[in-house]
Formats: sequence, C-alpha cells, structure tokens
Amino acid sequence: MTTIAVFATAGAMALTGCSSSGKSTGGGLGGGSSTPATGGSSTGSAPAATGKTYTIGFEGPLSGANAQLGINELYGAQIAVDDANKDSSLGFKVKLIQSDDEGDPAKSPAAATALVSNPDVIAEVGPSFSGSTLAVGKIYSAANMAFVTPSASKGTLQTQGFKTFFRVIPNDFVEAPAGADFLKRHGTKNMFVLQDLSPYGQGVGDSVKAQAQKDGIKVTEQGLDGTTTKNYGPIAQTIANSGADTLFYAGYDAQAALLAKALVAAGFKGTTIGGNGIKSSVFTKDSGSAGNGWYMTCGCADATTLPAAKQFVTEYQAKYHTPPSTYSPEAYDATNLVIAAIKAAGANPTRQSVAEQVAKSDFKGLTATIKFQSNGDLDPAGQVVNLYRQVNGVIKVLGTNIKTQS
Repeated sequence: MTTIAVFATAGAMALTGCSSSGKSTGGGLGGGSSTPATGGSSTGSAPAATGKTYTIGFEGPLSGANAQLGINELYGAQIAVDDANKDSSLGFKVKLIQSDDEGDPAKSPAAATALVSNPDVIAEVGPSFSGSTLAVGKIYSAANMAFVTPSASKGTLQTQGFKTFFRVIPNDFVEAPAGADFLKRHGTKNMFVLQDLSPYGQGVGDSVKAQAQKDGIKVTEQGLDGTTTKNYGPIAQTIANSGADTLFYAGYDAQAALLAKALVAAGFKGTTIGGNGIKSSVFTKDSGSAGNGWYMTCGCADATTLPAAKQFVTEYQAKYHTPPSTYSPEAYDATNLVIAAIKAAGANPTRQSVAEQVAKSDFKGLTATIKFQSNGDLDPAGQVVNLYRQVNGVIKVLGTNIKTQS
C-alpha cells in the first residue's frame, strides 16, 4: 500500500558554495587518506578498520539551469558526512567528493566516469535526474559501485538491468496516479497534459494520462522540448483554447515557470499542477505571482515538518544559512544508508561488498524506513507521496492526507 501524505515546503535556497567543474574533486569535504575501493567481496560483520577514511561520490547538477536540485541534495549529503565524522564509535571517517553532470544525459557519463575511475570512491549518491541515471547506470553497475538516487523517479529505471541501482523515493508509477486521483476528486473533467520530452517528463505525462483516463477524465497530451523551447506563448494559447479545465505539466522547474507566466498571459483560468520536477525555489522565484495556485505532487518529504529531522534542520540552517529544500532529506538518508553499508561490510569494505550491504538495508531514515526490492526500488511500505501548493510565493501544506483533499 502507498501512504499518501501532505507536507509543507521550506523557503528558497541560494545557489552558493558548490563546484561546477564537471568532474570529481577531492579535498575539503572530509579528512585523512582513502583506501582503494575496488574489487573484493563482502567480509561479513567484522568491524570497520579504525582510522581509515572512505570516499563517497556525489553526482548531480551543480551548475546550469537545473542546479538547484543538485545543490539541495549535495548539502543534505554533506550534513550526513559531517555527522558521521563526529561519531567516534563509527570506526572510520568519510569524505564526500562531487561530480557535476548539469542534469544533462549527454554530460552525465563523463561525470560518472570521473567518480568510477577514482579508486578511492567506494559508493555514490545520485544521479539526481532520471535521464542522467539512464545514461550512467551501466557505468556504475560495471564498476560494482552502488549508486543510490535521492530523486530520479522515472518509473522504468528499475527495469534496465542496473545491478547496483537503488532509489529511496517512490517512482512515477506511484506518484503520477496519486496526482491523477486527486484531480478527479478536485473536479477535473478535461485535462491537458504537457510533457517536456525528457525521460522524466514522458514517464510522468504518460502515467498521469493513463490514470486520469481510468478515472473518466478526458485527456489531451502533447510534448514540447523543454531544452530548446524559450517561448511558451503559443502552447499556452493552445491550452487556453482547448477547453481543458486543468493543465498538468510534466517537466522541470525553470520551464514550468515560463509556462506559468505564459498561461496567465493567455488567460487560462483552470487548475495548474505539476510533478516533483517543478517543486523548487527556482519555480517560485522565476514564476513570480503566476506560480501562485500551482499544485505539486512529490514523493519527497519536507524536513522542516518532520519531528525526527529537527537536528538535521538545525545543522543545515547553521551551515548553509537556508532551510533544507526539495530532496535534501532524501539525500541525507541516502548518504547515511551508504555509510551504514560501509560499516556493515566489515574491516576491508570494497565497492562490491558495500553494494551487497546496501541491497540488504533495513535503514530507518528521516523520510522513511528504507528497504529495497530486488530491482533496487524502494519497498512499497516506505513509499509516500505528498501534495504541495504555492500560495503567495510560498509552497505550503494543504492538509494531512491527499486522499481527503479536493
């Protein structure tokens, strides 16, 4: 069963303090020397060797139009590393190095290769985007390196044969139908689905369409390339003239902001909603007042509302001078899960033995108790879909359960 709850979001995050080199960078994020992480097999339950430092990679967009999501996640991962290095009982230290893929599938293989070719990197958190994950899954799998994504939600990632793939959120085949069911209760009868032709957008758009049609909603779906389209005026006019009472955008934040402004200019008065790709301070900032009223579905938690996350929120705010944002707590959980797997792998952990321990995880995180199915997807018991809405420039909570919202 999928639990569907509602949480509020935090405020905007500043785009500061992150490398945009496009390749892994050492130093500054941990201490000591690292041990080689290649080859070998699980060593059982022997304690990890005291005094060693193990390196975890992070791959995500740290520059470009979609950088905010990657920065949110990098900050969450770094807090997990900071916490681990304060724990004297752990038996080792941890270092985090980053690799910027700009959220671009064409650039992601180079970012992944930079981490895989570094023998010190024992596991990886990321990638952030579905297209990037599709582009690099074989690279990480061939290296026997666990890669744990905090946010890539495409519903078929777990079917690609990536043997070291893991995901700590529900996929789009869970999230999108929840959104479609909400729209049915909300009174939607005629919906226009616009998707951005990305692997994520196509998956979300098709899933929303399928469930909405099952719910008796008339659906028109159209694709428009989010990477090349700068003028959303024509498609906004098409949507306004279509007779649709609801617009669902399956794409990312920066493009959704342009669409929101164009829809206002075109006079569209219907319900506006998007998936997890638009839940971002980038959307809030760039859309201005045109973004007010937009709903967002997301298989992500708001750390500022989680009782168990008070310490995390305090540390995050103190270090980065902003509250944790979208997918920050998921990245924190993913990194802590990897650290726990390193410890469980014994005195001489390797990429392979750590990946084996990640697969066996039964980890109580801030966002969920994380267990994995055999294909790397999150166990259904831990899957939560939340509903958000932007009001007066702030993304706010609507209630306690999306099932009761209309």
